[in-house]
Amino acid sequence: MGSVRNVPIVAKEMPDLAPTIYRQRLVIEGTCRAPVGAETIAGYLRDLSDRLGMKILLDPVTHRSDRYGWAGWIHWEASGVHVYAWESPLLFFSVDIYACRSFDAAEAVEFTSDAFVATEIVAKAF
Repeated sequence: MGSVRNVPIVAKEMPDLAPTIYRQRLVIEGTCRAPVGAETIAGYLRDLSDRLGMKILLDPVTHRSDRYGWAGWIHWEASGVHVYAWESPLLFFSVDIYACRSFDAAEAVEFTSDAFVATEIVAKAF
């Protein structure tokens, strides 16, 4: 077993342990006018894949939690996307995109805003 470096769990800067592996992440969150359900999430995930030029390995999977609302996921050859959609305490969505190849973050944010008819939207790339 190898040794584990003593790195704080929450660090201001996270060391890049795999600099030869490309990773791009984008978190998009927003509020919307209407609840987001399974059909909307599945369609969004398929269409986002096309828009960003990602190869789909597994069709979208969706599930509803009585407590938290809808969630969905799609598997790409270059990683994937998770979507979470709340109905309570407010109409809210959160999208996590993780890819091992580059994509246009601004395009993803604009497409997400249109797909969920966002009233407010924010995003953070890292």
